[in-house]
Amino acid sequence: MHFKDRTQAGQLLAQRLRPYARRPDAVVLALPRGGVPVAYEVARALELPLDLCLVRKLGVPGHCELAMGAIAPGGVKTVDWDLVRSLNISDEAIARVEAREQRELQRRERLYRGDRPGLNLGDRTVILIDDGIATGSTLRAAIGAIREQQPRAIVVAVPVAPPQTCTDLQQDVDRVLCLLCPQHLYSISAWYEDFSQTSDEEVCQLLAKANKLGIKT
Repeated sequence: MHFKDRTQAGQLLAQRLRPYARRPDAVVLALPRGGVPVAYEVARALELPLDLCLVRKLGVPGHCELAMGAIAPGGVKTVDWDLVRSLNISDEAIARVEAREQRELQRRERLYRGDRPGLNLGDRTVILIDDGIATGSTLRAAIGAIREQQPRAIVVAVPVAPPQTCTDLQQDVDRVLCLLCPQHLYSISAWYEDFSQTSDEEVCQLLAKANKLGIKT
């Protein structure tokens, strides 16, 4: 099975998340940028508020697609120290990557949110969505940031992820929902016919569409 695109993946996830439809305590959070088209379809179908969970991956120097950790607002940071030690990555190199990603995190927060505060997640059921999971480091940073607000429950919902990653995440959240769990992931893009990059403009457009539909963001 392959997904046509992120829109179809979100529609299929929404079918599995029907029990959360119109629940007054539930909210949908998307990891930008790729998770936003997926999460928009879920929020639209379930008539739930949509917001963003801003997180940045810390890529290995020279191999930026390989995550050595991630950061989120509020000083949340995760680091894969086993990977860092195995690749002999210095503290100075980590600091340089973190500073760069911190600037990008702040840029996106200004662009996507402006002066609008994020949703209050206290005592709420948070459905956290991305377009797929590889190592899970970015998602763990997001979970750490969400935990700071003391939600009632965290549900991770993704179209595709390796089975071991899903098993590991179940220790950190209340539920993990994954449509496809291939033993050999290779890459998230391999499971989509269209995995073109989601732009900043598309993120802003989808948040605006959610507002027009009456889905509070």
